[in-house]
Amino acid sequence: MGISRRAALKALVASGVGLGTGAVAYGMAYERHRIERIVLDLPITGLPPDLDGLRIGLITDVHHSSTVSAEDVAHAVTLLAEARPDIVVLGGDYVSFGDRAFVGPVAELLAPLADAPLGSFAVLGNHDDDRDMPTELARHGFVVLKDQRTSLVIKGETLDVAGIRFWTRGPAELARVLEGTGGTTLLLAHDPRRLVEAAAFDAQLVLSGHTHGGQVVLPGIGAVAGRKFPVLAGIGTEGNATVYVSRGVGTVYVPVRINCPPEVTVLTLRTRVTDAGAG
Repeated sequence: MGISRRAALKALVASGVGLGTGAVAYGMAYERHRIERIVLDLPITGLPPDLDGLRIGLITDVHHSSTVSAEDVAHAVTLLAEARPDIVVLGGDYVSFGDRAFVGPVAELLAPLADAPLGSFAVLGNHDDDRDMPTELARHGFVVLKDQRTSLVIKGETLDVAGIRFWTRGPAELARVLEGTGGTTLLLAHDPRRLVEAAAFDAQLVLSGHTHGGQVVLPGIGAVAGRKFPVLAGIGTEGNATVYVSRGVGTVYVPVRINCPPEVTVLTLRTRVTDAGAG
């Protein structure tokens, strides 16, 4: 997550001052385990009619660790698997601080999502190493996109699926991944700040995590730890590009969520109706 330990602790202290220790205890004991399945329609500019209705399942920021249990991860996986999405996307940060003790276990916990009908894809976050984590995910059946893209043909229409690592952010690096795409492009980018570049390269859809939705969201103040992001949670747009940012499953730095429950997401792509098309 793109926040400092100090910022996270300051947010936690502020929540304790403003809301009382009861709210913090609630956030630690209950809310961080209350995983929601978000189901919504996502309008996409230029989406071909034959791709209207395509369902993408997103799970990110699992952070399996000593404070994010296997039970919570398994529950999140079950919630998403039960929705039977056409495509599954893993958005990065599977463990915390690259802890190798949890790399194999988290890949095994995620394995039931590897058999989505049209493919299951994964990218790396800032907490993931560049060797062991992708190796384990690939071993369990996921296509790990490390600054790469692939194409799916669905009902005769092409969907380009591109994936970049957290540290890939330069225009030249992104150009190597995105240039030459045609039709509809889905960019998997752990960091939602890549929305700007996606719009520049005409990628119509970005799926991200990284922010945890702020993790600690204070009444009247908001998310102290996430103000540098263009979209902290939910839907945002830049030009013709749409981003969805998930609040993620786990926690990092402090095992607390306040006004920010964890989520897995099922997005149904819809053709955006423009003013010209509506007239």
